[in-house]
Amino acid sequence: MSDESEPLTPRASTNIDVSAGLKSIDTNIKKNPHTQESMINTSRKTETNTRLKLVRKGLVVLIPVLLIISALVGNGNYGLLSVLLIIVTTVPFFLRFERRKPQARELVIIAVMATLAALGRVVFAPVPDFKPTSAIVIIAAVAFGPEAGFLTGAVAAVASNLFLGQGPWTPWQMFCWGMIGFGAGMLSKGGSKSVLVLSIYGFLTGFAFGWVMNIWFIVAFVQPITWAAVAAAYISSFWLDFTNALSTVLFILLLAKPWLKKLNRIKVKYGLLE
Repeated sequence: MSDESEPLTPRASTNIDVSAGLKSIDTNIKKNPHTQESMINTSRKTETNTRLKLVRKGLVVLIPVLLIISALVGNGNYGLLSVLLIIVTTVPFFLRFERRKPQARELVIIAVMATLAALGRVVFAPVPDFKPTSAIVIIAAVAFGPEAGFLTGAVAAVASNLFLGQGPWTPWQMFCWGMIGFGAGMLSKGGSKSVLVLSIYGFLTGFAFGWVMNIWFIVAFVQPITWAAVAAAYISSFWLDFTNALSTVLFILLLAKPWLKKLNRIKVKYGLLE
């Protein structure tokens, strides 16, 4: 009997210790407002990240559907669609700020990067498809995240077309450069920030940009759509796509290291887009 009853004492003691420990933790949390605030902030951040992921997935599906529908019903509504895309792409960007308003400087830095990307396209316009736009969008995304990258790319497209000409191609270009920025931002979040990785990504997306723009051309202008017509469209655009891919790599090699160094310094100094 004594051998069977002896283990009860340490078990009871352990239960009392655990209960007392939990009460102590609960009391400390209640007494320490910083701990409570930290837990609340963590919970809010988790909720925001969940909403952000849902919005990202929704936009990746919604925007291509809108583009295809627009091309099928006619090209006269490109202005409205361009404005709609700008509005839609700001949603995930502003969700990043959780419960605070973005600072003016955080909006300015995106505007500056989009302006540089747009001006780079305008300056190199005499050379078909040779431009630094994709490289600058990629650099912005690596520095400030996927949402900022998407917004930079979309704004760069519509801004540069103020000089080069707006048209039914504008929303498609906005989507292409936006997705290039978004993808670069996601790549960076995964830890891939080396110039080599960014160069490979830039080369591949240089071709992807042309392939997506070919979809717009085929859906909007090719009648009837046949495999031969599709093949002809992609073959004829090969050298332009190659030029775009090559120029993106060249500008990443030239600009990525010095620009990212400066942008990261600005980001840390002013606490931008954290």
